[in-house]
Amino acid sequence: MEETTVQDVSQAITTLDLVVLALYFLVVIAIGVWVARRTKSGEDLFLAGRALTWGVVGFSLFASNISSTTLIGLTGAAYATGIATSAYEWMSGLPLIVLAFVFVPLFFRSRITTIPEYLERRFDRATRLYFSGVTILLTIIVDTAGGLYAGAVVTQSFFPDIPIWVTCVGIGLFAGLYTAGGGLRAVVYTDVMQAVVLIVGTTAMTLILFAELGWSWSNVVEQMPDPEQLSIVQPMSDEILPWPGLILGVPVLGFWYWVTNQYIVQRVLGARSLKDAQQGAILGGFLKILPMFIMVLPGAMAISIVPDLPNQDMVFPTLTSTVLPAGLTGVVLAGLIAAIMSSVDSTLNSSSTLVVHDFIKKDREEMDPTRARNYGRVTTLILMGVAILWAPFITNFGGLWQYLQQAFSILVPPVMAIFILGALWSRVTAKGAMAAFIGGHAIGLVLFVLTQMGVWPLHFTINIGLMVFVSVAILVGVSLMDTAPRREDLSGVIWRPSMAIDREASGGGLTDVRVLAAILGAAMLAILVIFW
Repeated sequence: MEETTVQDVSQAITTLDLVVLALYFLVVIAIGVWVARRTKSGEDLFLAGRALTWGVVGFSLFASNISSTTLIGLTGAAYATGIATSAYEWMSGLPLIVLAFVFVPLFFRSRITTIPEYLERRFDRATRLYFSGVTILLTIIVDTAGGLYAGAVVTQSFFPDIPIWVTCVGIGLFAGLYTAGGGLRAVVYTDVMQAVVLIVGTTAMTLILFAELGWSWSNVVEQMPDPEQLSIVQPMSDEILPWPGLILGVPVLGFWYWVTNQYIVQRVLGARSLKDAQQGAILGGFLKILPMFIMVLPGAMAISIVPDLPNQDMVFPTLTSTVLPAGLTGVVLAGLIAAIMSSVDSTLNSSSTLVVHDFIKKDREEMDPTRARNYGRVTTLILMGVAILWAPFITNFGGLWQYLQQAFSILVPPVMAIFILGALWSRVTAKGAMAAFIGGHAIGLVLFVLTQMGVWPLHFTINIGLMVFVSVAILVGVSLMDTAPRREDLSGVIWRPSMAIDREASGGGLTDVRVLAAILGAAMLAILVIFW
């Protein structure tokens, strides 16, 4: 087969595809304008008036998580190295179950607006501000700017004459303006539509690829260069995801992302009830199983359809342009842009929430609703500008930008230690939490540097597991030695089994979150066994 070039991909875009794209943008604009007119207060802007139903919560969790880097990265990794990286997707159900049964009850009882706010209620204000500052920095510099840059690079493969900086500005302004206007409600409503577009487009691509291979799984296996590429559990020597990293690293990264990450959990905080929040989290876990089948496996199947691609990041754009018929290409491209915007709008809204509630709003101050809304809108636009300005410069980092993604291995371990022990054990103190934050991040940074220098041999996902134990040791050790007077009233911030279920609303059968969680756990176990 002839080598596929950017020029080939761009020529595959038809007038019908452009019409589909235009219709998609019109619908998003209509939703943004409609919601903006109904956004009257800061709570409307930041938490959608705490009125989100479980279906909206679940689909929004899925859409905001799937970015352009996810679509490109998952298919590309499966094409080049196999399906092991799919674990980051289908294993998301584990932390989402923990969120549903442990932290959603705590967050709802506390009536918090931001995740760092919980740390102040549990420990002190210094702990809250430290975690909030780190979250804002990484969200804007890594998530928002990274999403803009990755989206611009992918969009350029379809429209090569448009410079990267122009696409960054266009996507940033479009997502930033409707986010500033409608807040979380606009974000989640567009997320639902974006999730449907993503699922429909990628499912169609998967079915077409499977049809090309005669609807035969044995044909898929035979065309793989190495059958082990269709295995999730890889040896210790694997450079992508060794088996200890699957056990130690992936669940910890998932805990940070799904339980303590403001731009994800904000949807759960905006749910209308505890049951809606819990069911939404479990639905998100079920939806996160889908990428294994509609994004990862298509990358593996592509080996025989578009062989010898020089760049694995071209797999998804190439499949879109060569496999799909006119019109459906536009749907998938709309899904790609949807993935970009659903991540950008989510990170912008969550970061503005953190700035307003953790830094601008004074302690225990009841801010005027209109004033809070205006602060949020201005902050969103400012952060949008920062992300737009930073995004084009990422191209200068080259491989270093991949290292920045691994930098989350520095942030995550102390966060998990502090939230888990802080929620379950009253003996943990504020001094212990701050020591774990600072000490864990400092030691993690040293390991990160040594790993990049080739001095430290362990994979970064294994380092994550080790650093959790180090962070726990610091947290427990300093807390036990702390002689300062302890807070007496910790009601509502320490988890108790009685909090886990709203018995009046739990119902029975498939509406019971315990039953749903059990089914989700069984589905994840089945994937592990089948693709072992």
